[in-house]
This record gives sequence, structure tokens and C-alpha cells, in this order.
Amino acid sequence: MEKIASFTINHLTLEPGIYVSRRDRYGDTVITTFDLRMTSPNREPVMNTAEMHTIEHLGATYLRNHPDYKDRTVYFGPMGCRTGFYLLLAGDLDSKQIVPLMTGMFEFIRDFDGPIPGAAAEECGNYLDQNLPMARWLADRFLRNTLYGIDVSHLVYPE
Repeated sequence: MEKIASFTINHLTLEPGIYVSRRDRYGDTVITTFDLRMTSPNREPVMNTAEMHTIEHLGATYLRNHPDYKDRTVYFGPMGCRTGFYLLLAGDLDSKQIVPLMTGMFEFIRDFDGPIPGAAAEECGNYLDQNLPMARWLADRFLRNTLYGIDVSHLVYPE
């Protein structure tokens, strides 16, 4: 069986950032999959499910309400390894093009105060597993350490 492309990336040298994981065609549409790495795999602790769940709720809310990307957002959700998130957008895009979108999304998460959208029993299958303070801290960390002043020229997977 062939190894899938994401398993060929050396996770020992992978740093936080925004990476194009793949581009797929669906009819005439290109779907670009981004890996949003928030932690250094195998070198930093992974994120806990509660804060990832909160980032998922807030990130999806932001993306699906964004004036330019709401109709282009296919999926936003956590990586099983808990080092980041997948973002699938309609369009043949690169990392540089979505830095402003990701900066806005993580600023929204960092600054969010109030009830978490979709975090009620009738709206979510695990509504109690949320951690807004830690989600805000992680969003701020990703902004400060990765997105602010990012050099997108290096955002290719390491060999």
C-alpha cells in the first residue's frame, strides 16, 4: 500500500506554520488543503482536546462568516496528532495568500469573550469539553511566534 504524502514529511524538523498539504480537483474546482501547525511535532506538548475543540468552534464560526471565504470554506478541523488543524478551501491557493485570513481568525480567537458558538448540549456532541482561556492563549502564541512577521518563503515542507 502506498504511503500517503503527509506521512512522508519529516515531523522531526517540521516547525509551526501554514503549509499546503495537497491540491485536489473536484470537477472544475481545486480544493487546497492547508496544514496549520501550531506546535512543533514530537518536540512540544500537544494541545489538549478541550482547547482544540474551542479553537475548532471559534475558527469555523469565523471562517463561515468571513465575507470573502465563507463560501470557499470546505472544512476546518483538528489533526488527530493534536499539533494543529486542517483547513480546506476552494481555490488553487498558496500559504502566502491565506496569511491575512489566518491572522484574522487567530486574532478573533485570541480576543473572543463570551459564550462559545455551538457549545450547548443541543448543538454539540461534547459541549462540555471546551477551554476558552487556553484556546485564547494558544491563538496568541501562534500569532506572536508564527503569523506576525511570517516569512512565507520558507513555508514548504522540509525534506
